[in-house]
Amino acid sequence: MQAAGVSGFRQPVLISWFTVAMHHRVTRDFDIYPRIVRARSAATVAIRPLFDHCRWNADHLYEVTIFPAENAVGQVHWGNAPPILCAPTDGVLRIAYHFDSEQEYIVRVRASGDEPRQALEFRLYALEADLFARRPYKGDTHLHSCRSDGRESPAYVAAACRRIGLDFMAITDHRLYAPSLEAARAFSGLALDLRIYPGEEVHPPDNRVHIVNFGGRFSISELFETPEYRAGVAAIEARLTDFPAGVDRYPYASCVWCFDQIRQAGGLGIFCHPYWFYEHRYDLPQTLCTLLFERQPYDALELIGGYQWYESESNSLQVARYCEERAHGRRIPIVGASDAHGCDTGELFGWFYTIVFAPTPELPDLIAGIKELYSVAVEARPGEVVRVYGPFRLVKYAHFLIREVLPLHDELCFEEGRVMLAYLAGEEGAAETLRSMAGRTARLYEHLWQR
Repeated sequence: MQAAGVSGFRQPVLISWFTVAMHHRVTRDFDIYPRIVRARSAATVAIRPLFDHCRWNADHLYEVTIFPAENAVGQVHWGNAPPILCAPTDGVLRIAYHFDSEQEYIVRVRASGDEPRQALEFRLYALEADLFARRPYKGDTHLHSCRSDGRESPAYVAAACRRIGLDFMAITDHRLYAPSLEAARAFSGLALDLRIYPGEEVHPPDNRVHIVNFGGRFSISELFETPEYRAGVAAIEARLTDFPAGVDRYPYASCVWCFDQIRQAGGLGIFCHPYWFYEHRYDLPQTLCTLLFERQPYDALELIGGYQWYESESNSLQVARYCEERAHGRRIPIVGASDAHGCDTGELFGWFYTIVFAPTPELPDLIAGIKELYSVAVEARPGEVVRVYGPFRLVKYAHFLIREVLPLHDELCFEEGRVMLAYLAGEEGAAETLRSMAGRTARLYEHLWQR
């Protein structure tokens, strides 16, 4: 789709204003930085061609027009945004601009005198200080290996997670904590950007609620065989004086005990798939489900979970319930998780994940970010548009990242995940290659964020 006879570019890649596919091509041909800037402040944005066919012409001026996507009060209107005239220096076009508010900004560049529709288009995002100080980390908090009912070894699952662009993960096998430690141990001593955290899926005795212990320092499942479990649950039951009539106290008290233990272990207690339809009914009694939503003993809700295509209704119900509870004023931290039982089956793995906005991908920062409502749940089924759920402000920003930033991040992750798998297969030199790759995603974010 090159436009002939346009003098401002050397063999330019030109796009019409509304051609999304070509926009993505342009973002591949140019390095634009920073892409994430501070709101209510000025920044100088550089646009550097990566290939010979799209170099700036040193003899031409370029008209740069910047449009705030939301057209906030006090900012220029789409119809009268004044162009900024720029000349490239050292092959780079630099634009100084004051970003008035938190939102997405569209940058259009055309050679002076060209038709307005013959323009290059780039995207930026301005953030308020709280969100600007955080980085997006993709992760899956609910995965299974062959140590329970999955297909691959824990270490294989970890490497496969990096290959699809995840920054953190945990094996959460049914009633088993050891497989998550096995996954981390397989890469012990190597320089990795993937954080492999401990975890397990907890099934309390005589209680249908499924709970994920994400990141806890010890196993909750192993405590069920001790006298402390029954004694602790009985003590909680005795304190439940304000309790709905006709509802069994034990399952709720059991959940409270489990979530308390996970917190003592330094982990995140996740309430899983409340609307899983199993056989002829919802697996979880809805009286208990309502009580858990009302009293919130959990740390986070698994808002989007690993349901097959034919089970999509369950995720829809979970999202609707979340929205209703939020309308009642409840603060509900959320995650998205695949609950995948195989990485290479073509189902579930990579379909659902979490983006946590946190200062670092270290476990305390991730947990704090989720609890402070700085996370979104993402649904990315193959062949469908990506859907993001959570606080509106974060959903807007996450969509921008999924379009403009995370594809670059995911390419680096794919290479690292491939070498992790090669390491597991005994390939010579894989460990050294992993060491050379360490820190690449962090450096990418450093490049794309305003300093």
